[in-house]
Amino acid sequence: MCYNPGEIEPRAVQVDTLGMEACTVGPNWKYVPAFRDCLESSVPIPTSTLDALKKYGQTHLVQFWEELNPKQQAQLLEQIEQVDFPLMERLAKLRSEQKTAAESPAEMSVRAQSPEQLIRLPKTQRDRDQQFIAAEAGEELLRAGKVGAILVAGGQGSRLGFNDPKGMFPIGPVTNRTLFQILCEQVLARSKRVGIPICYFIMTSEATHKPTVAFFEEHRYFGLSEDQVFFFQQASLPAMEDSSSRLLLERKDRIATSPDGHGGMLRALQRHGMLDVMRDRGIEHLYYHQVDNPTAIVCDPVLLGHHLQSGSELTTKVVAKVSPEEKMGVLVTVDGQTQIIEYSDLPIEQSKRLQADGTMVFWAGNTAIHVFQRTFIERLLGGELSLPFHIAHKKVPTIDAKGEPVNPTQPNANKFEQFIFDALPQAKLALVVEGKREREFNPVKNAEGSDSPATCRAALTAIARDWIESAGGTVEKNVPVEVSPLFALDREELHVKLEPGQVFKKPTVLA
Repeated sequence: MCYNPGEIEPRAVQVDTLGMEACTVGPNWKYVPAFRDCLESSVPIPTSTLDALKKYGQTHLVQFWEELNPKQQAQLLEQIEQVDFPLMERLAKLRSEQKTAAESPAEMSVRAQSPEQLIRLPKTQRDRDQQFIAAEAGEELLRAGKVGAILVAGGQGSRLGFNDPKGMFPIGPVTNRTLFQILCEQVLARSKRVGIPICYFIMTSEATHKPTVAFFEEHRYFGLSEDQVFFFQQASLPAMEDSSSRLLLERKDRIATSPDGHGGMLRALQRHGMLDVMRDRGIEHLYYHQVDNPTAIVCDPVLLGHHLQSGSELTTKVVAKVSPEEKMGVLVTVDGQTQIIEYSDLPIEQSKRLQADGTMVFWAGNTAIHVFQRTFIERLLGGELSLPFHIAHKKVPTIDAKGEPVNPTQPNANKFEQFIFDALPQAKLALVVEGKREREFNPVKNAEGSDSPATCRAALTAIARDWIESAGGTVEKNVPVEVSPLFALDREELHVKLEPGQVFKKPTVLA
């Protein structure tokens, strides 16, 4: 049975074959175990499941069934029933077809030019006036309740030496506030400014879902109301043996899987009813960002305004690359279409190509900040359009025919992902807007060096210092300072709240 704690009476629901109902309507809905956890005898495999395994040549997935205890059987059965076997069959066919694929991104890069549908940073008074008008349009869109925010939070912090979801990583230079807290405080502050709660749709993964939901509950949603936060989990896809179409077992009781990529967000929104929520609440535009960048301006009115005024279906924020060699995907125009070329697909000689004015062709670095029209997402899901799958050749631990562990030394399997930026060339109009790199793009990706916690904390301090000093304050050298979004969302708001002449001699947070 699934119930909402806010309801007096629990509502009756249909329980699935494993005795567990999957409720996906937001943070208020809880999983309640039924009879599955009480199983004491062997779990039967439904005839329909066996028929599917036989039809698609995957009966090996249950070859160790009798060796499993009831709990393991239930878990494996649940996983099998979530597999989209027709999709996996199509992916196996796609894999064979891609061996003779037409044009690679490297080949396409020869024809690529800098983005054409582009708004650069303002340089003239006319540019600044246009930016002000865009900001007003974005604010009005927010006040009308037509904007929601999507946070991609499916990654672990393992590359940072952190064993929890990356969003739980402490990053505040003074307070150690987490990535989640800083971003949620932005949504809360923006909601207060426009006078209406902004819905926050948080996409988790199998690895991060439970700890993320628990973390939000523990911290009372960082001031947001529960009915404006919606968690939805991206799907995973099975790994496929590279020499056949067999799906791999990680253990006797578990299929080897991996997340289906950030492009899987589209299907996840649909599968978990999030698009219904958006329609019901009148949300027409979605600001999309990733959890590792705390300096992203969440629901940026300027970006929203440019998006609205241009009639763009998909708008992307870019920043200038620091060098041709920087490992950053780039926005380009190819044959009149806006596209992204990943840095790993861009030949070094092409990356250095210059325009007639001496500037780089491939300068527009992707920040993974987008604004979508909701109707465009619906078109991508409706069969009219679709995102392609990308196939990776990877080493995937598995078991052999006897159930013994196999740790391959060479790639042995294929993983399948969709990338959200593949929607760009399918948009009727895809706008590109440049942002200030030092202000808006300071991700936490590596333990050390560039894009590390150290560089991100330094950026947060630099932003706070800039705001304080522009308001007439002074921050002494090497003193970390931090500004909570709840105190000021931008430099202009801090000007109003901070008395000129203040001197900061020790670590300080304005909150």
